[in-house]
Amino acid sequence: MEIRSCCTPGSPTSDRSQGQAEAAPVPQEQIGALYDSLAPAYDVWAFATESKARKRALELARIQDGEAILEVAVGTGLMFEQVLRRNPHGKNMGIDLSEGMLAKAKERASKHAKVDYELSLGSALDLPFQSESIDLLINTYMFDLLSAEDTAEALGEFARVLRPGGRIVLVNMARGRTPMSRLYEHISRWSPRTLGGCRGVEVARKLPHHGFAVDETEYHQQCLFPSEIVTARKPE
Repeated sequence: MEIRSCCTPGSPTSDRSQGQAEAAPVPQEQIGALYDSLAPAYDVWAFATESKARKRALELARIQDGEAILEVAVGTGLMFEQVLRRNPHGKNMGIDLSEGMLAKAKERASKHAKVDYELSLGSALDLPFQSESIDLLINTYMFDLLSAEDTAEALGEFARVLRPGGRIVLVNMARGRTPMSRLYEHISRWSPRTLGGCRGVEVARKLPHHGFAVDETEYHQQCLFPSEIVTARKPE
């Protein structure tokens, strides 16, 4: 694990690699159907490559029971179920583009029937929530799917729904820092759908343009798969 403060620059990248990272490997309108097909086996992949980063992200979220928490791109509910455990007296909301993934999330959440939660289809580009209504927004492995334009639109929506002082915790596929971890970048270029349309991205540097103050970033690697966790807040 490597931790960088908000002022530490990322590794330099060439214009070519930057351009490849900014383009979305899979069109936005195809993402829902792609993840419908991946939903039955997704948890196996997530456990092998993403579980450590998700666990650390939950720690960094510093959930306080009673908060209004939104998870965007809830997936199969791996993170959302843990949120329900930590926020039993709060309001818990989750959205996803994929009906298949959302069905898995609803199955997990049903074990917590006494907790206030709502799971629904929705897009990060048009969040169906009121402005300044969310205390904590969690988002994992979504920006690595988006184009630069869609990334900007999603971050604008995140800023809109967060209350002043609200926090965001983001987890994404990062750019590999070793020859072996860069293998995933090659796979994402050769066969984008093999990695669910994901490729390594750097989101932290874009947050200040949308009014966020970045607290810190952490780089993690599991089964050579590189992830970056970013925590930030909306100033009061």
